[in-house]
Amino acid sequence: MSGLSVIFVPLLPWAVLGAGAGLAVAMLALALWRGLPGWPLRGVAAMVLLAALSGPSLQREETEALSDIVLLLDDRSASQGLGGRAAQTDAAVAALEARIGALPGTELRRVTVPDGEENSGTRLGAALAEALAAEPRARVAGAVVISDGQVHDAPLIPELPAPLHLLLTGAPQDWDRRLVIQTAPAFGIIGEPVSIRLRIEDVGAVPAGVGSRAKVSISIEGEEPNEYEVSVGRDLELPLTLRHGGQNVVQFSVLPVEGELTTRNNDAVVQINGVRDRLRVLLVSGEPHAGERTWRNLLKSDPGVDLVHFTILRPPEKQDGVPVAELSLIAFPTQELFIDKIDEFDLIIFDRYGERGILPSAYFENIRDYVLKGGAVLVAAGPEYATVESLWQTDLADILPARPTGRVLAEPFLPRPTELGLRHPVTAGLEGAPGLEGDDGPHWGRWLRQIELSDPTGEVVMQGARGAPLLVLSRAGEGRLALLASDHAWLWDRGYEGGGPQLELLRRIAHWEMKEPELEEEALFAEVEPGSMALTVVRRTMEGQADPVQVTLPDGSTREIALQETAPGRFTARWVAPEAGLYRLAQGDLERVAALGPASPREYEEPIASPEPLAAALVASGGAVTRLSDGIPAVRTVREGRPSAGRGWIGITPRGAAATTDIRVVPLLPAWAWLAIAALLSVAAWLREGRGRTRA
Repeated sequence: MSGLSVIFVPLLPWAVLGAGAGLAVAMLALALWRGLPGWPLRGVAAMVLLAALSGPSLQREETEALSDIVLLLDDRSASQGLGGRAAQTDAAVAALEARIGALPGTELRRVTVPDGEENSGTRLGAALAEALAAEPRARVAGAVVISDGQVHDAPLIPELPAPLHLLLTGAPQDWDRRLVIQTAPAFGIIGEPVSIRLRIEDVGAVPAGVGSRAKVSISIEGEEPNEYEVSVGRDLELPLTLRHGGQNVVQFSVLPVEGELTTRNNDAVVQINGVRDRLRVLLVSGEPHAGERTWRNLLKSDPGVDLVHFTILRPPEKQDGVPVAELSLIAFPTQELFIDKIDEFDLIIFDRYGERGILPSAYFENIRDYVLKGGAVLVAAGPEYATVESLWQTDLADILPARPTGRVLAEPFLPRPTELGLRHPVTAGLEGAPGLEGDDGPHWGRWLRQIELSDPTGEVVMQGARGAPLLVLSRAGEGRLALLASDHAWLWDRGYEGGGPQLELLRRIAHWEMKEPELEEEALFAEVEPGSMALTVVRRTMEGQADPVQVTLPDGSTREIALQETAPGRFTARWVAPEAGLYRLAQGDLERVAALGPASPREYEEPIASPEPLAAALVASGGAVTRLSDGIPAVRTVREGRPSAGRGWIGITPRGAAATTDIRVVPLLPAWAWLAIAALLSVAAWLREGRGRTRA
C-alpha cells in the first residue's frame, strides 16, 4: 500500500520566508496605490518565488499492514490448582489459542504467571505490565486473563489501549472454611497468660448442611494438641501460657469439613518469644570475703534480676554485750524467706554460707523440697564447705551433687572444662577456654583456692587443682543444682592474670537451672534463615554421634536429614525446604516445630474465585468478566468505542497499525522551472504596464 503527500523543505528559515512575504505584500500595496495595472502579475510572481524557496516536494510512502497482538495471561499460581481450575485453564488456553490464531492478521502472546516469590501471592499485575512493555502499544488489540481473580498486585496493572477481559475459573458453588489470626503478641512473659484473637470463617456458597460450630485444636511446640469446639463467624480470645524462654511455636488447626475447597488455610502458626519478667534471686552470704561484693554487683547490674541479699554474720548463741538494736538494720526474716515465700524465688544462691545454727534444720528440709518441686540452688563453696559447718551436714546433703573430703587445696590452679564440659552447653565454647591439658594460647586467669570434692553424682563440667571437680551440675526431682567448689571466681572479675568469662559462666549456670531450652544438654533446634526457605537443624547432645532427623512436611510426607558434627556436642545440617508451611522435626523423644513463612500461604487466604480485585482495571479498559463454568467464549473483532463483550463472546479491537517500508521524496518542480515562471510573470507585468504608459 502506498500514499502520496506534499511536504515542504524550505531553503531558508521560515522566519526569513515570512519576512519576504511581508515585503512582497507591502510592494503590492504600493503598486496598487500607484494604480499599476500589472500588480496582479507581480503578486503571482512573488508567490512563485516564495513557493520555490519553501521547497515543495511530493512524498510517496510504501506501507505494510501489521498484525494485531492479543496478550493471554495464564494464571498458574497455587490457588489455580484448587478444584477443577487447572483443567478449566488448560481447556480455555487451548480454545483461545485456536480461535485467536484463526483471526486474520492477529497474533497471540501467551504469558504464564507462576506463584510470586517469598509468599507474595499472584503477581499478575507486574506480569501484564512487563508483557505490555515488550510490545508496541499501537498493535495491542486486547488482553485476556485466565485466573480465579485473586490477584495480589492489582494496582500495578497498567492502562491498556484495548479491552482487558477476565475468564474466571472456579464454580459458583465453591465454598471454604478458613482460620484467620487477627492479633497475636510477638513477646510474652513466661508463666503469664497471653491473649490471641482469632476467627473461623465460612466463605463462598456455604451449603445449608454445614453447622455453625467448628473444632479447633491448639498445640504448643508440637505437643499433644488440646481440642475445643467454637462458633463460626465470631471473634475468639484464647489465653495461652508460655512455658519457656525463646521462641514458642503455637499451632492452631480447624478440623476439615467435607466439601470445603481446601484445607491449606485451616492451619495457622504464631511464634511468640518467651521472656522472663524478672529473675527472682535470693543471695544468702556467710562469712564476708572479697568476692561477696562481686556477687552483689554482678546480680544488681542486671535489670532482669530482682535480688534479695542477706549476709549472716553472727550466730544466735553469741553473747558479747552488743545491743540488739545495733546488730542489724532489720530482723532477718528467715521464716518468711525459707518457709512462706520460698516458692516465689527462681534461684537461691549460697555464697560461702556455713551452717552455724541460724537456720533450723526444718528450713533446709524445706529448701530440699523446693528443689525437688522444680526450684534451683547454686552453692559457691568456700573453706566452710570442708568443715562441720558445711551444707553437706544439713538435709541438703540428699540432693547436693558432691561430698567434701575435708581438704582445702590452697594453691594456684587453672580452671578447665572437662571432656564432658567441652560438650555441655554451660561450659562449651566459653571464650578463651584452655584445652584439657592446658595450652600456650589465650586462656583464663588462675584461681588460688579450691575445696576438694569426691563422689560426684552430677555432671562434672569443670576441673581445677589436681584434676579435682570444680563445677558440678545435677538434677534432683524436677529441680536443678550447681556446686562451684571455689570462692575465687571473683578473680576473673578483677582481671587477675587476664581474668575470665565470669559473667557469661554464671549467666549460663543460672539459665541452665532455669531450664532454658538453649542450654539443655539434649536439645533439637530449627533455625530459620531470614528471607529464605533454608532451615538450619541443630542437634545438641552429650553423645558422640547423632542420628538423622526426620522432617514431616506440610503435605504429610517425611524426609530424613543427616547431621554433621560442627563443634563438640553440636551437630548441624542446612536444608532448603520445598515450600512454606509448618515443619515437624523429630529424633527419638525430641520434637521441634518450625514455621517457614505462614502455615497457610497467601495464595490460600482468599480461595474463592472473585473478579473484585480486577474490577477497576476491567472497567477502565472496557473489558468484561466471563465465568468459564458457563463455557469458553467466542472471540470477535469490534470497532473501537463499541461494546467489547456480549453473551457468549468477548471482543478485541483491531488497531490497523502499519509499518513504512519505503519513502521517496521528489521536488514538485525543478528550480529552473520556478525561476522561469517567476521571470515570465514579471516580464508580462512590465509589458502590460509599458502599454498603459504608451496609450497615455
